[in-house]
Amino acid sequence: MKILVLLSRFPYPLDKGDKLRAYHQLRYLAGQGHEICLLALSDEAVAAEALAAVRPLCRGGLHVHQLGKVARGRGLARALATAGRPLQVGYFYEKTAQLLVNKLVAEFRPTHVYCQLIRMAEYLRAHVGQVPMTLDYMDVFSAGMARRAATAPAWQRPVLALEASRLAAYEAAAFGWFRHHTIISDQDRQLIPHADNEAITIVPNGIALNYFQPQPLAPKTHDLLFCGNMGYHPNVDAACWLAEEILPLVQQQHPGARLLVAGTSPAPRVQALARRPGVAVSGWLPDIRTAYAGARVFVAPMRVGTGLQNKLLEAMAMQLPCVTTPLANNALRGAPGQHLLVADGAPALANALASLLADQAAAARLAAAGRTFVAETYDWAAATARLEALFVG
Repeated sequence: MKILVLLSRFPYPLDKGDKLRAYHQLRYLAGQGHEICLLALSDEAVAAEALAAVRPLCRGGLHVHQLGKVARGRGLARALATAGRPLQVGYFYEKTAQLLVNKLVAEFRPTHVYCQLIRMAEYLRAHVGQVPMTLDYMDVFSAGMARRAATAPAWQRPVLALEASRLAAYEAAAFGWFRHHTIISDQDRQLIPHADNEAITIVPNGIALNYFQPQPLAPKTHDLLFCGNMGYHPNVDAACWLAEEILPLVQQQHPGARLLVAGTSPAPRVQALARRPGVAVSGWLPDIRTAYAGARVFVAPMRVGTGLQNKLLEAMAMQLPCVTTPLANNALRGAPGQHLLVADGAPALANALASLLADQAAAARLAAAGRTFVAETYDWAAATARLEALFVG
């Protein structure tokens, strides 16, 4: 089968959730013998090693369109001035990229087109009815933006609320352009603003168990760990809440408790956390497993955002006891108290963390159950087979 894949970011290195999802899906589909032609946008130059990692998966061709700064600015301005067009769409849409999409549809002649994320859907508006197409919402941008608007500074709220409204309308309108639709969790599916959202197929993420393995002999260099793309607003919000409000409560019970905030592109607010007692901010790490291996407890105190937290899958796979919020666990669907601890609010989260730091045996039992849970529930091959069934069906 000839599959044209459109991505808003180059799917390597695996430092963001959409890239991780795309890479493992491409790997599975290529392994099943499908001829993949990939077009990925990028707002920065793609390194040679990244191209080398992805090129073998793209027998039908690998194309990268680098977004220009001036073009991105114009796209945002046009979107802001155009009724109904989200800023997300304006930022990622360029006419020269549209011409490349048109050329690939005409010359590669795909039997199916796979589009990841709503912000890429505009490139396929002109091809509705020409070829079967699937849209991977992945998660619900409109809901995430609405949650962000609710907690943002007053001066940001009007723009964020407008973007949330436009995204919701766009998510509903684009639904009709595609034959099939996928999303990462049932929680997100219910938030898609369309009467037929139950028809969306749930395609969860997986976890590379052979890569993320327990390292029980690794020295513990920090008590608590939070990681992710630290330029992404939901992670910035979680990191700041953790360091500023939750950690001091933990330190009342465990003086000297240490927190590591790890991950690529830390925002200035995140970098500033390193000035707080017991907080270290690492930035990008060549191997994130070193951060997991050096931690006693992993915490994902998510208050905004949508989708499945890959960081939780990775931590549980490495047999770390995990603590998170109901928002994150609604997508993960772990059993509270059995696979991980779930708490809401800074005091409750702090108590959960303190209890695991105080009781190593309980922490070990939780960690072992967590690894078993993700091993049995989150498998890239099984998940991507659901996607493949839509393409060939």
